[in-house]
Amino acid sequence: MLFVVAQSFPFLSFEMKGNVTTTNVMTGIIDLYNQGKGEIAALVLLTIVIAPLVQIALLLYVLVPLRQGRVPWQLPHAFRLLRHAQSWSMMEVFLIGILVGITKLMGMASVVPGLAIWAFALLMLVLAGAVASFDPDSVWERREELA
Repeated sequence: MLFVVAQSFPFLSFEMKGNVTTTNVMTGIIDLYNQGKGEIAALVLLTIVIAPLVQIALLLYVLVPLRQGRVPWQLPHAFRLLRHAQSWSMMEVFLIGILVGITKLMGMASVVPGLAIWAFALLMLVLAGAVASFDPDSVWERREELA
């Protein structure tokens, strides 16, 4: 739920000289691409949208069937892909960059954080907690019990 809110609701609103601009994650990525910074847009898309989505999906793919007493198909491959997705998910770096940008813009414009920035911060904490509490050894033990 937090991922959906973080991706779809307004991230920030800027008001400068009577002009209000609202942005979300995808509009930021599209604006980077339109400004000729396609590589940076692709990197932001990968680290802020795709990698966290893959990470969440793989955690659910592995843990939900085990909880229901079933072994997920291709469990070793899912584990490998989960490790790769974790290394590419850089939401905390993005959030720090946004906070630095907000502090720099506050002198020039009125900046209002949107619902998505709070959902993004909570998602970052929830995912960090999920990854920290994820014990691969217990998953393999559960798999052996069910096999």
